[in-house]
Amino acid sequence: MNSKPTIGTMKLIQKHLFKGVREFEILDDFVKFRSKAPFQQAEEMTVMLTVLNPEPVITEEGLHFTSRVNGEALLSFYLGKPNPEAFNAFVGVLKSKALDEYNAFAGLKPANHPVGLGMNVYDEPPSFDEDEPDQSKRIRKDLDAAGIDEAIQMLETYLKNEDIGPLLSALQALKLEPDSETKQLQVMEAFNALGPIQGAVLTYAPYVGILLSDDPFAKPY
Repeated sequence: MNSKPTIGTMKLIQKHLFKGVREFEILDDFVKFRSKAPFQQAEEMTVMLTVLNPEPVITEEGLHFTSRVNGEALLSFYLGKPNPEAFNAFVGVLKSKALDEYNAFAGLKPANHPVGLGMNVYDEPPSFDEDEPDQSKRIRKDLDAAGIDEAIQMLETYLKNEDIGPLLSALQALKLEPDSETKQLQVMEAFNALGPIQGAVLTYAPYVGILLSDDPFAKPY
């Protein structure tokens, strides 16, 4: 019998006849995700709560928690599985935890927010599309060189440098001039060019997400 998940044992297991099993578990400040599709190897990854947009998006394929930076789906759920009560409870807590972790990381006060799906609007998060009228509006004025250096160290430790070389170079330049709009735009362009490994960058170096965030009220620390 499936029971409603509670904080402290936040785990959701979803099974689909053709698509396989997905398991999600909220642990401290990250979500551990495991999946096993028929005739494929099992996959496992972790996603930091700070990089998740707390408002999920619903499509024909399911419900998705996307990246705050580029709108890429980082966690995808089968709708209503294993049952509506357990599904709604888990998604509601994940929404709250994602918002609280981001606010704590950015130095903002905790938000008063409802738990559950009833208050969702499911708007698509903003993306860094090239046809936006003025990307300079996204430029931050309060970056911290120490935070940028920590992000560089995390990326060098956990990812292959050849995969993220241009981003590392752009971050190194920005660390020397954290108030430079040109250097910040170069970081943005290098990140946008990463493709599928953007999620890994945000997981291991969440400060990159803060750096690129278009939230005008957010602070790096």
